Formats: sequence, structure tokens, C-alpha cells
Amino acid sequence: MGSVPRQAVDYCLSTLEETLDASETIHLAVQTPSAIFPLDSWRYLYVKRTFDLLCSIIMIIAFAIPGLLISAAILLTSRGPIFYREERIGLGGLPFRIWKFRSMHRHAADMRHPVHTQSDGVVLEWRMRKHLHHDPRVTAIGRFLRRWSLDELPQLINVVRGEMSLIGPRPIIEAETGFYGDLLSYYLAATPGISGLWQVSGRSNLNYEERAKLDASYVKDWSLGTDLRVCFLTFPAVLSRIGAR
Repeated sequence: MGSVPRQAVDYCLSTLEETLDASETIHLAVQTPSAIFPLDSWRYLYVKRTFDLLCSIIMIIAFAIPGLLISAAILLTSRGPIFYREERIGLGGLPFRIWKFRSMHRHAADMRHPVHTQSDGVVLEWRMRKHLHHDPRVTAIGRFLRRWSLDELPQLINVVRGEMSLIGPRPIIEAETGFYGDLLSYYLAATPGISGLWQVSGRSNLNYEERAKLDASYVKDWSLGTDLRVCFLTFPAVLSRIGAR
């Protein structure tokens, strides 16, 4: 039996170390005193939840036909499933699988990441925002869906299931928790949302520090009025396509 390449061993150890560090970060953040907010009030637990359920069910019915057309377009333009699912970190650090319309090629995970072959400026953009203006892994229909945020429509399923809210912090993957620093406990204290302050304040034009501050601000000053205001601001933000990738 041949020996395992040293590079492969180093990569596996590095990945394992990052995963353990992220898990420990979440564990510590959940237990910090700053993670306790008035979000356990009846207004957040029941009024907000009722609002989420009613609105998401109405939206699922309203977008049923557009959803079928999007599904057909995905199947006709690229090989692979209609939906894309990925694990995200939810309320209290509990993981869940988010639903999206697939916007990348089927084997995008096996493709060499474009940032590896780009200039220093592109590498810096990726490190600061985790998004690229031109990602070759994204399909033609995927670029259209992302530009108009239509790829996120299936997240209404997550809202019905109680894993997400219509308004809340942007759901993140475990590896992103390190970017939040001391503000991670604020993120973990709320249910992630389809839209939020990040989405109506520039989206991908903001870096992680700005994003974390917006999430913390939302949690500390949460109110039904804030949710309604973000709801009304979401539509102009989507139409303007500011920060869309």
C-alpha cells in the first residue's frame, strides 16, 4: 500500500483543527453572559413566530408558479439537482441545513477555487467579503437568481420548519464564526433570517466586521417595528441589486 502524501495529511489536519476551533468558539459564545437578551420574551417567541408562519405560507403560495419555472430553468441549463443544501449555524449554535435553488455547477466543490489563480486584489476581496464579482463556478441561470436573490426563495421552507425567520442575522457556516469575534454571542442569540440589516445595508459590499456589528445591533435593539422596517426595505434593496453577487 502506498504512503499518503504529506500535503494530504497536512490538509486534513488543518481542516480538522479549524473545525475544532470553530466548534469551541460556538460553545464558548453560547455560554457568555452577553448571549442573554430579551429575545426570549413572548413577543419574540410567539408574535414573531406567528408573523413568520403566516407570511411564509402566503409567499410559498404566491411564488409557487415562479418557483416551478425556476426549477425547470435550472434543470434545462445545467446538470444536477434543483436544490442546494448546506449546513448553517442556527439559534443557540444548533446546526441546520439551509435550502436554496442551486446556482453553481454540479461539481463546483471539486473545481479549483478561482481565487487561487487570481491577483492579490482578488484574493484580498475574497478574504474580506467571501464573495467574488465573477465566479466561474456559478451557472448562467445562477447569476440571474443571485442578482435578484431568487435563489433564496426555498429558505421559506426553513422558516416554516422554525429553523429560520423572515428577518434576522444572515445564516453563517461554522467556519465563519471566527470572523465574529466577541460579537458571536449576539448572532447565536437570534434565529437567522432570510433578510436582515445586512441585506438592506449593502450585502456583499460590506466586510465581516461591518456585518457582525449589524447583527449585534439587530439583536440588542430588536422589535417588531424593526422587523417590519427591514421587510419594507428588503424589496427596494433587491430591486437596486446593491451588493448582489
